[in-house]
Amino acid sequence: MGVGALLLPLLLAQSQTAPTPAPPPAPPPPVADPDAISPPEVDPGILDGRRRPGYENGLPGPVSQDNPGAVRAPPPEAFPTDQLPVPDRWRIMTGLCPAKGGDQSLLGLYPNLRQVCHPKRDPFHQNLLKGDLPLPAGKRPGFLKGDDWFLTLSGVSDTVFEPRTFPIPVGVQTTERPGSLDVFGKDASYVFSQTFVLGAALTKGNTAFKPPEIEYRIAIGFNFNYVDVPERRVLSVDPSKPSHRTDHFVGLQELFVDYHLRNVSVRYDFDAVRIGIQPFQSDFRGFLFNDNQLGVRLFGNRDGNRWQYNLAAFWRLEKDTNSGLNNVTERPRNDWLFVANLYRQDFPLPALTSQITVVYNRNREAGRIKVDDNGFPVRPALLGTLRGRDYDVVYLGYNTDGRIGRLGFTGSAYAALGQDRDSFFTGKPTKIRAGFAAAELSYDKDWMRFRLSALYASGDGKPRDDTEAGFDAVFENPVFAGADTSYWIRQTIPFAGGGRAVALNGRNGILNSLRSSKEQGQSNFNNPGTVLAGLGGDFDLRPTVRVSMNANHLWFANTSTLQELRNEGSIPKDIGWDLSLSTVWRPKATQNIVVRLSAAALLPGKGFQDLFDNSQRHSKYLSVLLNTVFAF
Repeated sequence: MGVGALLLPLLLAQSQTAPTPAPPPAPPPPVADPDAISPPEVDPGILDGRRRPGYENGLPGPVSQDNPGAVRAPPPEAFPTDQLPVPDRWRIMTGLCPAKGGDQSLLGLYPNLRQVCHPKRDPFHQNLLKGDLPLPAGKRPGFLKGDDWFLTLSGVSDTVFEPRTFPIPVGVQTTERPGSLDVFGKDASYVFSQTFVLGAALTKGNTAFKPPEIEYRIAIGFNFNYVDVPERRVLSVDPSKPSHRTDHFVGLQELFVDYHLRNVSVRYDFDAVRIGIQPFQSDFRGFLFNDNQLGVRLFGNRDGNRWQYNLAAFWRLEKDTNSGLNNVTERPRNDWLFVANLYRQDFPLPALTSQITVVYNRNREAGRIKVDDNGFPVRPALLGTLRGRDYDVVYLGYNTDGRIGRLGFTGSAYAALGQDRDSFFTGKPTKIRAGFAAAELSYDKDWMRFRLSALYASGDGKPRDDTEAGFDAVFENPVFAGADTSYWIRQTIPFAGGGRAVALNGRNGILNSLRSSKEQGQSNFNNPGTVLAGLGGDFDLRPTVRVSMNANHLWFANTSTLQELRNEGSIPKDIGWDLSLSTVWRPKATQNIVVRLSAAALLPGKGFQDLFDNSQRHSKYLSVLLNTVFAF
């Protein structure tokens, strides 16, 4: 029996027989001199548990502990089993998950843990393989020094099936239909294209609130495509080749290092440099340049991200003809792009971002003849004098994107100024003086968005003078007026009768630029220009389903170039109506699975009917697009 147990009855007996006298009252505390007490400079608090913003109280003195004979803290196994330590702040939730092959009973006791404990291949939850968690110190390569290294693996499957009709010229030497005398043959064709893009990135730094310190990234694209058209010499210059083609290609889409140079403010305003094959978009909607190219880019921000800037130089790579992927096995083109732009948020109005940009395109490909993989010459384009061209053009642009009250607004304006050293009409040097403007207004009402679109790209009115006035971009890929669900933006219309292997417009482009190829051809400022006015709407029927409608009317800005090339006295400007309807389904309400089905129709106007026809005398042209994207 302990000593305390023996003394307890004795103490109780004494407390009952001899009451304890009350202690004498404590003396009152000394009264301090009121003049010697100075009130604090700042009231430390208003309510209990709160303090005034900006007040910094002094830290308390160090705590010393002198407790001989204290009882040791209990071991971890003495705590309840529902209180488990977590290894670090990144794994606060996943630290509760049982180890693989271990006791899984905790998942039965706490079913909500199944929302956290998931396979590593699951892309919809926190995952080490997609950069949500840092690599553990003992499981990362030795050359990665320091902490906070993140691995991001990505995989995208992009499948396209596209039946369509468009004007197809009959082959000169041969045809699929002997006895045919028409200039234009059957118009139905279809495309199947499967692209896989595999990427990997290593990033150092806590990027939740500051830029990464360094990033290494690579992305490789694999494409398989099959095309079937009704006429020969459309897919190959060789008339003995059939009117269908199977092709494949592997392209290097990204390979760059992104290095953080410095922070310039406590809000992590920064300067950084990126070197290698990298994506770049020169404006908000991709009107002028939107591509993955080899280059060097210095970029950063200031004033709490209110100012942003880019200084970049790109050496353009060759593209594979049929897939559009980068072809690094060939020498890069003699085509350079220099970009300087500056963004300002909340200017000139709150919620609007403004951008001014200067782009210089220097092309020196007059001495190099380029034939594409199907045997068609693409540089120089087979127009006019058929001679190679060098040109210098400077684009001066202003772009804005954001909101004006309840209205969403996007606007772009460019002036193209420069010199073409060998016009394909005259063979002489000519000045380049062209302009471009586009705007889109949108209004949101609950689950609906309504859009008004307008675009103007100048056309050349005097093809044989000393000025080229048709606007053309470097590499357009616009998200505008329905984007690639639109018939005119999606389809390429061959310019038969005025040039060989030349298209009136480019695939995934909106400009009527008369280029041999958007991917491999040169910019052309002797073109008829483009005018568009459109109305559209997006309707979110469910969080996972969106329906979009677009109705665009298109015109040529000036048909003088077309008249000269086709030897016609007059060609109307009216291209026609472009009508499209699309449905996008995202079953997981994320971008990991996206299914899109769209249909578009071109109702030709008098200008298009004057230029093109088909053997069936169809009064409209159709396009259907089924596109599925799976991403990890």
